[in-house]
Amino acid sequence: MKKRILIPIIAIGIFFTTVSFKSDFFEIAKQIEIFTTLFKELNMNYVDEVTPATLMDKAIKGMLEDLDPYTVYWNEQQVEDAKINNSGIYTGIGASAQNRKDKIIIVEPYKDYPADKAGLKAGDEIIKIGNINIADMEEDAGELLKGAPGSTVDVTYKRQGKTVTTTITRGAVELKAVPFYKLMNNDIGYIVLSQFNGRTTVETKAALVDLKSQGAKKIILDLRGNPGGLLNEAINVVNLFVDKGEVITTTKSVIEKYNQTYKTKFDPVDKEIPLVVLVNGRSASASEIVSGGLQDLDRAVIVGARSFGKGLVQRPKKLTYGTQLKVTISRYYTPSGRCIQALDYWHRDENGDPVRKDAKEYNAFKTKGGRTVYDGGGILPDVELKSAVYSPITTALLKDNAIFDYATKYYYSHQITDSKSFKFGEADFQDFLKFLKDNNFEYETETEKKFAEGLKISDDDDLGKDISASYNQLMAAIDSAKDKAIVEKKVEIESLLMDEILKRYFYREGLYNYQIEHNPEILEAVAVLNDEGRYKKILK
Repeated sequence: MKKRILIPIIAIGIFFTTVSFKSDFFEIAKQIEIFTTLFKELNMNYVDEVTPATLMDKAIKGMLEDLDPYTVYWNEQQVEDAKINNSGIYTGIGASAQNRKDKIIIVEPYKDYPADKAGLKAGDEIIKIGNINIADMEEDAGELLKGAPGSTVDVTYKRQGKTVTTTITRGAVELKAVPFYKLMNNDIGYIVLSQFNGRTTVETKAALVDLKSQGAKKIILDLRGNPGGLLNEAINVVNLFVDKGEVITTTKSVIEKYNQTYKTKFDPVDKEIPLVVLVNGRSASASEIVSGGLQDLDRAVIVGARSFGKGLVQRPKKLTYGTQLKVTISRYYTPSGRCIQALDYWHRDENGDPVRKDAKEYNAFKTKGGRTVYDGGGILPDVELKSAVYSPITTALLKDNAIFDYATKYYYSHQITDSKSFKFGEADFQDFLKFLKDNNFEYETETEKKFAEGLKISDDDDLGKDISASYNQLMAAIDSAKDKAIVEKKVEIESLLMDEILKRYFYREGLYNYQIEHNPEILEAVAVLNDEGRYKKILK
């Protein structure tokens, strides 16, 4: 007999209480009733057996897909994962991993944690957990790696064509918000801030105080690659460097209760120490609140490349059965009044893609000291560096895992014993280019997308045959231009290759120790801090 699923009518009443402030509540109730009856009839009458949970999951995703990508539905497990991310502490094997088809790829084993102790390396392909094959699982197989502290799990993985089985003893894992800090050049403190979780301010403050006790008279705060996190932690990090009572961000929404002004609440650790903040295209959300706030208050010089441009604020809303809706509730604005949101998800082009604000349309604002800054498209650094930019070709290489996979190949074919002497030479770069060709690396440019659309239209107009030869010539020319683009972006690609390779041999600590001596953005930050006149001139 087929399952008959009914949604309690009381759900409608509960929904009323949460949206009663809406003037269109009757229309909302009407649509809910339509959906409820449709869902019931579908489950009761469809010719084949259907799974109500799967249907509902798809319905929810369909409802949300035309909104911004940050408004999402979380099932019970995703809610727990979010709690872990915010706390920075969980029980597991101590490695970041990526789900690919029929396998789990170890992205980074954390030093001295269970996966590392068991001998797992970045690039290892887990194909079996216990007696369960990854290929046979529809759910997230990574959940099988979690468990109670001290419990064990057998893992079968492939490495360089060989199949290996090892036993991992699970343990407590702490993901530090500040994974590294160090005194440079006797008087410059360098702090890496990788995420904004519940311990971010505590760890950043501890690093700052320790560095000052060691003799630091200037500070570099590295937010490159930091995807953001908790809003209050971002406010409190800025508070370490500015007076109590400063406005750091305001949030604005059509819902009045979400219109908030966030000010610093505590006395600073040091409001005078010269400060440089590093950002790039992967610095987002809370990272942009910190860098934008410090820039608008003329408290820090920003160095690197334009940040990601996420000016939207989300809040989790509890649903039934332990699930949640993470919903965009407002936009945030920097102290000068800037909204740095790059993409407009509420206005889309003919392909359904969100519209990106044109640079010519950016509005000018003034910092506390009268400097001109602009909204839209992220935080623009005071000192821009090409080495920090992520061009389309570089982004495609990262998305395709080409840099990651080449680093795996490199690790098993080279011996490196000292990070300080490591060099990625011209022969290595040429080997990388060969690796791309051997593995058929391809990516589609916006130009190709537009030409393909044009060709499709020409077929509809019966012109396709006449222009196909010219189209093929154009595609060949674009392919040639793309090959040239990889070479032209050699500096930024090499930088990412070296970072990924160094992590394989020396973990993150070795990478950071290498970067403070060789990375162009860090070296530029040092140059700015060591030139007092230049530092003050930028902030004026």
